[in-house]
Amino acid sequence: MVGLVLVSHSARLAEGLREMVAQVAGDDVPVAIAGGTDDGRLGTSAELIAAAIRSTLGAGADEALVLVDLGSAVLSLEVALDELSPDERARVRVSDAPLVEGAVVAAVQASVGATIDEVAAAALEARGMAKAGAGTGAG
Repeated sequence: MVGLVLVSHSARLAEGLREMVAQVAGDDVPVAIAGGTDDGRLGTSAELIAAAIRSTLGAGADEALVLVDLGSAVLSLEVALDELSPDERARVRVSDAPLVEGAVVAAVQASVGATIDEVAAAALEARGMAKAGAGTGAG
């Protein structure tokens, strides 16, 4: 089973996305979040990210896919990855997918038993999802 770790600068955004993911994928996909800083401000925390990864792996996930909201979150993620054991680190994949679309698509794939490669590929494909309908004039 592939689990997800959702990293956002906003705790509220991460909590809402976890709720959304749970509704589309069910309770079988382990999902952990790391939102905001340790003291509740906007930002990211390596400690919270490492704890979220460990939580996902400890909740039955064989592997975890990590998605982040902004590029600066990657800095905290890199520190978090250094805090993991070699075994834990080997079970983590970092995605360059958009956080919201990627998380939803990844969760659906994980819920049907897809491999980490399949889950990660589906998340990346979410970058090309159209958001505007035909005839709206939007690109």
